[in-house]
Amino acid sequence: MGSFSIWHWLIVLAIVVVVFGTKKLGNVGKDLGNAVRGFKDGIKGEGDEAPKAKTDEAGRVIEAADKDKR
Repeated sequence: MGSFSIWHWLIVLAIVVVVFGTKKLGNVGKDLGNAVRGFKDGIKGEGDEAPKAKTDEAGRVIEAADKDKR
């Protein structure tokens, strides 16, 4: 009585598909995938880019980049 069989899960899945529809479930899956991909890119790209200083035409530093200004 403590665990569910495969038939219980198939019935639950069928009810979910009937209630929400396959299109809405597909959109939820896409949104979740995009969110995970964006999170991974954000974590991966966090340390890759070094802050750059603003320079004039002669290459002299006008303003040093500061991480705290974000």
